[in-house]
Amino acid sequence: MTRPTLGAVAIGRNEGERLKACLRSLVPLCERVVYVDSGSRDDSVAFARSLGVDVVELDTSVPFTAARARNAGAEALLAGGDLDLVQFVDGDCRVEPGWLEAGTAAMQADPELGLVTGWRSEIHPTATVYNQMCEVDWHRPAGPIVACGGDMMVRAAAFRRIGGFDPTVIAAEDDEFCLRLGKAGWKLVRLPVQMTWHDADMTRFGQWWQRTIRNGHGFAQVGRMHPPHFRREKLRVWAYGLVLPLVFLLGLFTSLWLSLAALGLYALSFWKTLKGLRGQPMAARQAALLTLAKIPNLLGMLTYFRRRHRGVAMHIIEYK
Repeated sequence: MTRPTLGAVAIGRNEGERLKACLRSLVPLCERVVYVDSGSRDDSVAFARSLGVDVVELDTSVPFTAARARNAGAEALLAGGDLDLVQFVDGDCRVEPGWLEAGTAAMQADPELGLVTGWRSEIHPTATVYNQMCEVDWHRPAGPIVACGGDMMVRAAAFRRIGGFDPTVIAAEDDEFCLRLGKAGWKLVRLPVQMTWHDADMTRFGQWWQRTIRNGHGFAQVGRMHPPHFRREKLRVWAYGLVLPLVFLLGLFTSLWLSLAALGLYALSFWKTLKGLRGQPMAARQAALLTLAKIPNLLGMLTYFRRRHRGVAMHIIEYK
């Protein structure tokens, strides 16, 4: 059988050395590579061009989204000639040697596969508790999946058939894309293979807080577009981000037992989370942040509802 042709789309903004590592891991192994830049102020564009990579610079007058960037990259990539497969990768990730071959082989072996992904890991997982939380979050079981993150290999025919990514989705746009891909009849699989190395580079609480607000926005927006996706996540946000704080405050004015009961439920959630993280670095700090996360998640959900009610554009929520 003829080996499928493969191109790659990398997206980024001010990624510096991370982008350089990303592009260097793609260029030798792909027929063509496109880099989509969202208003970088560093030398990202010049470096990409020095490697012979095609560059798309997004119009800064239109709100940036990862979905918009990936669509622009895919359009430019496929305009250069037919390709069978497209590897999407974020500019803060480098691709593991061997992944592109493994993904291509899997797609070649099963024509019903619309998407394959693999395992993403942090380059510096224990540098901060926030990096370690990403490391834990990235590791999911191999096998058939419903959704995955932005690092993915997609069949070009499947991408075209569903119209690519939805550029109005500012968070969890990869989930939204995958859900439409599955509904169109394509199979999605996570291979038990290392795919990419990610550099979260989160060093401050404020970065984590903003990222968690963005996640909440994704829960609300994509959950509304594809019910019941994110149903469990949204219920937990309502319970721990809104109901329990209100119960705690009510107890301060009526009965302290109510406040103590609310604190007890938070303590129980913390203990269960800590138990699930047993053996992980900084487990207690991770559990505390995950317990707290429902509050910024709620802020993100409310931000979506407010934007939708007012009919305003869904601007990206940046965290670094």
